[in-house]
Amino acid sequence: MLRGHLRLYSAVAMSGFRRYATYRVATAAGVFTNTVFGFIIAYTYIALWDQRPHLGGYDLSQALTFVWLSQALLATLALMGEGFQGELQDRIRSGDIAVDLYRPVDLQLWWLAGDLGRAMFQLLGRGIAPMVLGSLAFELTLPGSALTWVWFLLSVALGVCVGFAVQYLVGLTAFWLLDSTGISMMSSLLCLFFSGMTLPLSVFPGQLGEVARMLPWAAMLQVPADVFLEEHRGLGLVRAFAFQAVWVVVLLAAGRALQSVATRKVVVQGG
Repeated sequence: MLRGHLRLYSAVAMSGFRRYATYRVATAAGVFTNTVFGFIIAYTYIALWDQRPHLGGYDLSQALTFVWLSQALLATLALMGEGFQGELQDRIRSGDIAVDLYRPVDLQLWWLAGDLGRAMFQLLGRGIAPMVLGSLAFELTLPGSALTWVWFLLSVALGVCVGFAVQYLVGLTAFWLLDSTGISMMSSLLCLFFSGMTLPLSVFPGQLGEVARMLPWAAMLQVPADVFLEEHRGLGLVRAFAFQAVWVVVLLAAGRALQSVATRKVVVQGG
C-alpha cells in the first residue's frame, strides 16, 4: 500500500515537472527577466555596500551572491505566488474540487507532489542560468565544500515545502471568499518582504529583524541562502534545518485542519 502511494505521488511530481517543461518560451523569458533584475539589484547592492561595508554581516561578495541566489530561487520557491495557488482557487470556485475530494488520494499530498515537480523544473530551468551568468559577471562567494551543496539543496526543498504550505492555506480561502485576489496579493507582498527577497533579513534593524527571522517566510529564502553562504555550521546548521522543519509541520497541519473544515462545508452544501 505504501509503495503504491509513493509511486502515485512520484508520478504526480513527474507530471508537474513535465507540465512546466512544456512552457519553453515562458521559461526562457523568465531566465531573461531574472537575469536583468539580477544585474539591476546587484549594482544597487554595490552602491549600498560601498557606503555600508559588511551591512547585515555580509561582505560585498556575499551580498551579491545573495542577489543571484534570490533570482535563481524566485520561481523555484514561487515567492511571487506563481504556482498552484491560482489553479486551486479556480477549481474551488468552479466546483471541480468536489471531484478532487472523491479521488482515493490525499488532497494535500496530491497538490504537494505536483508542486515539488514544478519546483524541481524551475530550479533546473530557471535557477541555474541566472546563477551562472551572475558568477561570470561578479565575484560571488561559492561553497568551498561539496557537502554544502547537499545541505543547500535540502534547505531549498524544505523552503519549497514551507512555500507550498503557505500557498495551500491561501488557496483554501476560496471556499469562503468569492474573490481571493486581495489575500493572494497580500500573501505575495508579505512573502517578498519577509523572505529576504527585498533585502536580506539580517539587514532589518532591531526588533523588526528579530521578528522577521522568526516568521515562516524566512524559512523559504533567507535560510537556504545562509546555508549556501555557509553562515550556518555545525549545530547552527541543525538549528536552521529544525527551524524550517518546524514551520513545514506547523503549516501543513494548519492546512490539513482548514481543509477538514472546508470539506465539511462542501459536504453540507453539496448534500
